[in-house]
Amino acid sequence: MAKKQHRIRLPLTLISLSFATIIGTSSQAAIKETGTKGAEIYCYMRSNGNEHEVSWNAAYEVIKRQANSLFKTSPKHAAVMIIEAVVQEPNDFQGCGSYLGDLFGGSIQVDQNLKEPEKLEKGDRYSY
Repeated sequence: MAKKQHRIRLPLTLISLSFATIIGTSSQAAIKETGTKGAEIYCYMRSNGNEHEVSWNAAYEVIKRQANSLFKTSPKHAAVMIIEAVVQEPNDFQGCGSYLGDLFGGSIQVDQNLKEPEKLEKGDRYSY
């Protein structure tokens, strides 16, 4: 009886692994396609004068809704998907590279009146 179970388990395991590989490959392609759609939307909107926030919200909504995943795509992952799409196909997204820093807070306004932190001398490591 144990030999019959062993004969059945091995083929079932191999079939399961085959399906997992096929599903994993198709889901990676879907993720890449979704990232490309998000990048198209983000770059199109930014190049037509829209602010980062509006463009990001539109692109992120598309990525969230079209991702075939059990879990919601996080904003950081969506930003990475957009960046990967633009970097992999820079000719498809001409001029979009200058907007990519905004996805990770690159356009934060810095107050020019802030003073520089003081340089510490050797040995003053913990002097605050």
